[in-house]
Amino acid sequence: MKNLAFWLLILLSTAWAALLRLPGLERRPMHCDEAVHADKLGTLLEGGGYRYDPSEYHGPTLNYFTLLPAWIRGVHRYTDLSEALLRSVPALFGLLLVPLLLLWKSGLGLPSVAAASCLLAVSPVMAYYSRYYIQEMLLLFFSCAFLACGYRFFRSARPGWLLLSGLALGLSHATKETFCLSLAAAAASLVICVRRPAADPSPAHPAPFWRSRHLVAFLLAALLSSVVFYSSFFSHWPGVIDSVRAYFLYLVRIHDAALHTHPWYYYLQTILFFREPGGPVWTEGFIFLFGCLGLWESLSRHPRVDLDRTLLRFLGLYTIFLTALYAAIAYKTPWCLIQFWLGWILLAGVGTIRLYRLFPASWYRGAVIWLFLLGAGHLGWQSWRACFPMDADPRNPFVYAHTGPGVFSIVRRVEAIAKAHPDGIGMPVQVYSRENLWPLPWYLRRFPKARWWTGFSDQAANAPLILATPDMEAGVVHKLYEIPPPGERELYMRMLESYTELRPQVEVRGYVARSLWEDYLRREAEEQGERKP
Repeated sequence: MKNLAFWLLILLSTAWAALLRLPGLERRPMHCDEAVHADKLGTLLEGGGYRYDPSEYHGPTLNYFTLLPAWIRGVHRYTDLSEALLRSVPALFGLLLVPLLLLWKSGLGLPSVAAASCLLAVSPVMAYYSRYYIQEMLLLFFSCAFLACGYRFFRSARPGWLLLSGLALGLSHATKETFCLSLAAAAASLVICVRRPAADPSPAHPAPFWRSRHLVAFLLAALLSSVVFYSSFFSHWPGVIDSVRAYFLYLVRIHDAALHTHPWYYYLQTILFFREPGGPVWTEGFIFLFGCLGLWESLSRHPRVDLDRTLLRFLGLYTIFLTALYAAIAYKTPWCLIQFWLGWILLAGVGTIRLYRLFPASWYRGAVIWLFLLGAGHLGWQSWRACFPMDADPRNPFVYAHTGPGVFSIVRRVEAIAKAHPDGIGMPVQVYSRENLWPLPWYLRRFPKARWWTGFSDQAANAPLILATPDMEAGVVHKLYEIPPPGERELYMRMLESYTELRPQVEVRGYVARSLWEDYLRREAEEQGERKP
C-alpha cells in the first residue's frame, strides 16, 4: 500500500511537470540565444545541412532532435517554424527527466525517488529552463541517463545498460561542451568511491562485473553516437575534429568573456535567495536544506536498508564536485546551474525520507509530510510565477539579458505597415545597428527584403521602413535628408510613439516614409470603422 502511494506521487509529479512545461510555450519573447539556434535549425530544415562551429552555438543534438516535431507537423521552411514547436523539444526532455529518476530506484529506494521526482517537477529553475530553446535541458537529461544507466550496469552486469550509458555519454558530448565538467566530477567521485569502499553493507554487486570488452563496447557506443551528430550523419567529417578543437577555444573564451563574468556564489545566490527591488523573493532553499540532509545520510554510520551506500556516497561527491566546478568558472549564465542542481534534488529526496524516519512517532511523521507538501507547494507556486506571469520580467532571477515585450510592439507595427504597402511582406526594410539585435531577425524572418546594415551606403536606395538603434540615428538622418538632392527627399515619420527596448538598454527606433505612413493610418482608420457597430 505504501509503494502504491509513492507510485501515485511519481505519477502526479509527472502530470504537474507537464502542466508547468508544456502550455503556452509561445508566450515569452524569444531570447537572443533561442533565435540564433532557430536560425541554425532553419538552414538544416531547408536542406542547407549542419556545420558545427567550434567557437559558438554548441553541439548539434538540439537542432537534429527538433527536426522530428517539425517533420511531424509538416514544417519544412524556416519561416513556418514557431516558438511552440522549437520549445517543445527541451520541454519534452524536461518532462521525461522526471520518470527517468526511476533508474535510481534500486539504489536510492522508491520513497527517495518519489520525493525527488516531486521536487524536480516543481523546481522553478528546472521548469523555467525546460521552456528555453537551448541545449541545457538536453544536456542534463543525457548526463543523468549516462550516470543512471552506468549504475544499473554496476548493479546487474547486463551489457545493455552499459551500451545505453555509452550512448548517453556520446549524446552529452554532442549536446554541449560543458559535458566535460559532469564527466570530470563523475570520474573523481568514482575514483574516491572505488579506493574507499563503503564500510556499511550495501546491496551486493555481481562479480566479476567488468571486463575489457565492456570498456570497449562502452567507448564505441559513446564514440559512435557523438560522431554521428558531429559529422552531420557522416556528411561533414571536419565537424568531428572541431568537436575536439572546441575545448581549446573555450578555454580562452572563459577568461576573455567579461560580459558574463560573475562571482563564485552567483549560482547559489540565484537559487537560495534572490530579490530585485520591488520584486518578490525567490528561493529554492527548501531543496538545498533537504539536500544537506541527504549528504548527512551519505555520511551516516547506520544508513537505511534500502539505500546503496556506495551510490549515495558517489552522488554526494558528484554533486559537491560539480557545484564547485561551476562556481569556480568565472563565466556564468544562470541556465548552467541546472546541471548540478539535479544532484541536490536527488539528495533532497534522500534527505526527506531520512527526516521522515528519524523518529517513529506518528505525529512527527505527519508533521514531516505536511512540511514537505508545504515546501513543494511553495516551489510549485514559484514555478508557475516564473513560467507564466513573470516569464520575461527582469525581477525573475532566471530572466537573463532577455528580450522584452517591446519586440512584440515593434513587430506588430512593422506587420501592420506592411499591409498598407503594395508588396505586403515583400516591402523593403532596412535595419541599421552595430548592436546584436537578435532575436529581431527571427521576428522579421518572413520579410524577404529585410536587409541588415552596420554602416551606410550612399548608393543604396532608402527603404520605406527603417529600423535603427539610437547610435545610428545621425547616419540615418544624413542618408535621408542630406544625400538626396532637393526635390527628391521624402519626409520620414517616427514609427514608434514611445521609447521601445528590444532588451534591457537596447533601444530600437523606427522611421516610415510619409506616403506609406499615411496609407497605414488610412487603412487603420478604415479597419476601425468596420469594427464599430
